[in-house]
Amino acid sequence: MAKNDTGVYQLPNKNWGFRYVLMVNGERKEARKTKDEFGAPFKTKREAIKARQAAIEAEQNSRRPKPTVRKTVAEVYQEYCEKGRSGKAYNTIRKQESLWVNHLCAAFGKRYIDEISAAEVVDYLTELYYNRGLSYRYVESFLKMFYLIFGQAYSRNYLAVDNYNKLCTNKDTRIHMPKLKTDDDIDIVAFSREELVILDDYFRGTNAETAYMLGRFCGLRINECFGLKWENVDVERGTILIDRQMQYQDGLIKLVPLKTHNARRTIYMCDKLKAYFQELARRRSEDEIQFAALRSQNQRLIEDLGGKQIFSTALVNCLPNGKIQTVNSMKYPTREIKARFHIDFKYHHLRHTYGTLMAEMNTPTHLLCNQMGHGNIQVTQRYYIAVSKSGVNILQGNLNML
Repeated sequence: MAKNDTGVYQLPNKNWGFRYVLMVNGERKEARKTKDEFGAPFKTKREAIKARQAAIEAEQNSRRPKPTVRKTVAEVYQEYCEKGRSGKAYNTIRKQESLWVNHLCAAFGKRYIDEISAAEVVDYLTELYYNRGLSYRYVESFLKMFYLIFGQAYSRNYLAVDNYNKLCTNKDTRIHMPKLKTDDDIDIVAFSREELVILDDYFRGTNAETAYMLGRFCGLRINECFGLKWENVDVERGTILIDRQMQYQDGLIKLVPLKTHNARRTIYMCDKLKAYFQELARRRSEDEIQFAALRSQNQRLIEDLGGKQIFSTALVNCLPNGKIQTVNSMKYPTREIKARFHIDFKYHHLRHTYGTLMAEMNTPTHLLCNQMGHGNIQVTQRYYIAVSKSGVNILQGNLNML
């Protein structure tokens, strides 16, 4: 058996069971089970493995001292802010603060952490989603905050193991998202080939063309796009190193680390993008001479990684006269494309389009995962099952050959 199969076995009736032997504080603990705590059999090997792991953890935690101090949700959150979130990204901290100050503090702040049930948390999330009309994705951020706060309380022994398991680990009782509305669309949005022709023509020769090309042919996130420096572009090899992003922090433009380790990656250009950047680099050399005075006047200092100060002219998305471009530079094109062509243009949809088209061309999943900077290959796999117009055309063509 594989390592995580230890103690798991199949029964004659095709269901599964598990056994374990533990030494807890010098005392031998032995158990053998074929059903869960509700009396239901383990129908799959995976269920038995997870139940065994949970049972072992519960046995080990049975010796955990019972909480002796009661804390309110506000006290737990404050302790997390002081001791538990060092190293978190600036935007993550701002988002947590927004959720806490604008919503959670008033609703749960004065409550004791050990008196909150999973049912009332789910009711609260349901209220946000169905009655207040908040988006599904936004309500998911509330769910993550509850998991964070309960985890903090458990780690500090303000929450008993049984309570924590009911709230966060037991699949039948833990807090969860409300059922998705049938008319809610959280799927991947990709532009059609016809729409791409219109967008290609619209952005050609504009100040936003470079940003568009990076989204169209590299699938960059918008912050990665505008945080790209020339020193990270290898025009000869046709590669782009993504190792930072642009953010507004306290009203200042800064280049900051990427949110996840997997987001740091080397992207390979297609021939069209490589030729575009070769021409862009050539024009940049000319601009440095032709617009030297203007560039010197318009360039601005921004903070790079580690607090280093650099000029805006070091960025790929910089105008010939030295003026910086930021994520706000896409706001005008977004409005105009909607008005002129009735296309709901969002920069992030270029990333969706890139992923969908690459999936349709049978790009190996692990390679596309790397190019898009996903931390989980299951996120990448969504592009392989997304239904696009070109995908439907391929399907219909295959059906006609049956």
